[in-house]
Amino acid sequence: MRGPVLIVSLLLAAGPALALDGATRGQIERGERNPDVIFVPTPQEVVEDMLRLANVRKGDVLYDLGSGDGRIPVTAAKLYGVRAVGIDIDPERIREAQENARRHGVEQLVQFRMDDLFRADFRDATIITLYLLPDLNLKLLPQLQAQLKPGTRVVSHQFDMGDWTPLKTLQVRVPEEHTIYYWVVPAR
Repeated sequence: MRGPVLIVSLLLAAGPALALDGATRGQIERGERNPDVIFVPTPQEVVEDMLRLANVRKGDVLYDLGSGDGRIPVTAAKLYGVRAVGIDIDPERIREAQENARRHGVEQLVQFRMDDLFRADFRDATIITLYLLPDLNLKLLPQLQAQLKPGTRVVSHQFDMGDWTPLKTLQVRVPEEHTIYYWVVPAR
């Protein structure tokens, strides 16, 4: 188990781009809140297919929920020049993602927030990407439907959203098979 000193050190090392609400910060510092999933990186080929399927274009704002090492926001900023926000609860992943953005020269376009996905605000997104688990997707669905504007594109790596039928599904083999799901938030 990580001690509070290590967690506070990681939080301080993350720098000013780190956004974290007070309740979540306290839970993490006390060791009461851990990530809901283990970090499994999305292969770069799948990242690029996810962004193509989302039809990323100038002016989009991409939010990656459970952003891990930041590869989706960094790739979106690098390839398409869009503003991107990654949200993750793990301070190690946030630090790694910020370094990834610096290494690729896109830190002015990308922001990483340490936050709980189920409390986060992502209303200004025009694209949401995620690689969570089926039960987390379902738990997150009401929040997506409440916060996102009609026309917002949602792309999930590997897992669907229950009864919400995707508009497109893409199979990618690199070398194992991956599934990408694509939805558009309907008009209310």
